Amino acid sequence: MDCFYAAIEVRDRPSLKGKPVGVGGARDRRGVLTTCNYEAREFGVRSAMPTFMALQRCPNLIILPTRFDVYRKESAAIRGILHRFTALVEPLSLDEAYLDVTAHPGAPAPLAQVIRGLIFRKTKLTASAGIGPNKLVAKIASDLKKPNGQFEVKPEDVPEFMKKLPVRKLWGIGDVTEQKLERLGIATCGEMQRLSRTELQAYFGKFGSELYELCRGIDDRPVEPDRERKSLSNEETFSSDLETLTECEEKLPELFEELMADLDQKESTRAVTKIFVKLKFHDFSRTTVERAGLPPTLDQFQSLLAEGFARTKKSVRLIGLGVRFASVDVPDSQLSLL
Repeated sequence: MDCFYAAIEVRDRPSLKGKPVGVGGARDRRGVLTTCNYEAREFGVRSAMPTFMALQRCPNLIILPTRFDVYRKESAAIRGILHRFTALVEPLSLDEAYLDVTAHPGAPAPLAQVIRGLIFRKTKLTASAGIGPNKLVAKIASDLKKPNGQFEVKPEDVPEFMKKLPVRKLWGIGDVTEQKLERLGIATCGEMQRLSRTELQAYFGKFGSELYELCRGIDDRPVEPDRERKSLSNEETFSSDLETLTECEEKLPELFEELMADLDQKESTRAVTKIFVKLKFHDFSRTTVERAGLPPTLDQFQSLLAEGFARTKKSVRLIGLGVRFASVDVPDSQLSLL
């Protein structure tokens, strides 16, 4: 969906049409935006941005509180439409899902148009779609014609599509990895393809093996219908390594606020059983500190962060915060449409 929460607010308040709108953190306290519309994005405002920063970039930004009861109702209606065409629907959040339409008799691109049309007629909200042979390609394609558009990458077109793609489009690549690739003369997936799996592993460790496949558009993950996620997390890769625990602690509040916004948005009805902090160090080694029975509060995450940092005291290139839920086993499937 296109700016789902903000689009609902504008739909329900026609006077807001054409104005920059954000949904989330209030002006008078620390908070982050859950989302914003395209008018706000023209000012450099984005989802998960601290509210004070968003207001600095766009003083006329209209900030509205979240209404998750309304968002869930609309999400359920949209999901009902998706299930008319396939039982293999994997929700990622209230406003995004993967569909496997392999068994559907119609071609995927016209099918996506039909689905998007039905969604608009039912909700008066626009949706964008990416069509591809796997999750990786479909997800990247879904961002290329926003808002209210779609883009298809056929299996035979994947090699050429990936060749021209900026490396930053691959998941897992943050500022530091992008800069390291730039120093190697690599800005596109086609340039990355010149390196062997062994060479990528030498530069990036285990992640190098993943990059070898990702830059070629290889992704074997199946669609998992109506999957309940086992965990929810967010992370940030920093443009320069953090040398001290104090520097790491300064990054924690924004990550925490973003995680809490995601938790409220995506899994607000589920009980948290564990919390964890993940650290990736300058040499790409990693450590995770996890505890059961602790509430997901900033103080508890700070405690886990201190324990993880003390294990090596190496400079930190990435911090991740997360929560875990009860495990749910689901059957495997395949993919074709996001």
